[in-house]
Amino acid sequence: MKQIILLFLCLVFSLHLQAQKFEQLAMTPPMGWNSWNKFAGNINEEIIRKAADNMVSSGMKDAGYEYIVIDDCWQVSRDSLGFIVPDPKSFPSGIKALADYVHSKGLKFGIYSCAGTKTCAGRPGSKGYETQDATMYARWGVDYLKFDWCNTDGQNAQQSYTTMRDALYKAGRPIVFSICEWGNNKPWIWGPAIGHLWRTTGDIYNCFDCVQNHGTWSSWGVLSILDKQDGLRQYAGPGHWNDPDMLEVGNGMVANEDRAHFSMWCMLAAPLIAGNDMSKMSPQTKEILTNKEAIAVNQDALGVQGFRHAVSDSLETWLKPLSNGDWAICFLNRAKTVRKVTFDWKTQIIFDPLSKRTLNAGTTVYSLRNLWTKTGAGNTGKALTATVPAHDVLMLRLTATK
Repeated sequence: MKQIILLFLCLVFSLHLQAQKFEQLAMTPPMGWNSWNKFAGNINEEIIRKAADNMVSSGMKDAGYEYIVIDDCWQVSRDSLGFIVPDPKSFPSGIKALADYVHSKGLKFGIYSCAGTKTCAGRPGSKGYETQDATMYARWGVDYLKFDWCNTDGQNAQQSYTTMRDALYKAGRPIVFSICEWGNNKPWIWGPAIGHLWRTTGDIYNCFDCVQNHGTWSSWGVLSILDKQDGLRQYAGPGHWNDPDMLEVGNGMVANEDRAHFSMWCMLAAPLIAGNDMSKMSPQTKEILTNKEAIAVNQDALGVQGFRHAVSDSLETWLKPLSNGDWAICFLNRAKTVRKVTFDWKTQIIFDPLSKRTLNAGTTVYSLRNLWTKTGAGNTGKALTATVPAHDVLMLRLTATK
């Protein structure tokens, strides 16, 4: 009888070890670069190596970006044992050598697969091969997995992502697990126990205020995706983030729209995954993506997602509580014309029930810093009056004065 009990306990313990994700990863929103938004399926090892080079030389690495992620179309088949085979024409050196190169730059390496039978581009998916894929990722030195949701007819999302989570854990290498399920099955509810971030919407595209209808699905502009984050902030925090999709900064929108896009992703505590060609960044694109003061709002250790406090005449007021009693405030102008900001700090006592933090400039004077001009902007001793250009932001950091 003792032997039976012991075997049972061992089995339970073994299952417990498998049924979890790697903790202490993505304690702030992941920052990196992904190949899809710019290159789609036209990728090869030279592009990925150059991306790693450019992340370092451009100052992106110094600003906090660390993941280089290959998206769809790197894989072509499976071998006789079911292990995934990279495209030998596009990746002749193999994925392990590519991962080693990325690591040699002081960066981390990410890869893509799909929970279905095929990926979104029709390449081999991971369904039924989760163990082989996780084993191979560990051997290659993968640090980040984006796991998509195409060709999944009849599958249960939570179960499918749990299966891959367990396979990753069993393989033994800590890998950030990005759930790319598009928000169809409310991954914010079950995602925290399975992955480190989860997509909340369908795909983004490089338009500020648009929706692109593809018939059976749609791509969403920046403002459309922003609106879809309403009601989700309580699910996010260190190690588990809402993901409103990758950045389109540098992919065709004008500079003020890129700046607003980046600012709002920082306020949302969203993963900052760039999707541009880092070798051809304009000075404005580089300035936006490497703004360390805006990034500090995104990467704040408190890990609280910002919230929309007020809306008036297409001007939105967003706030985000930060560490050490600081706050970020962002005035977003959704209109196509200039809007005026008038904000009386002393009469605006704002309580955030999620963080249990109160912004009360009537009892505490805060200094103001403009995070885009990188200059002081006075303090909360007097009301704020300013203008915000069309499709742009005024983003400030508030720090209590001593």
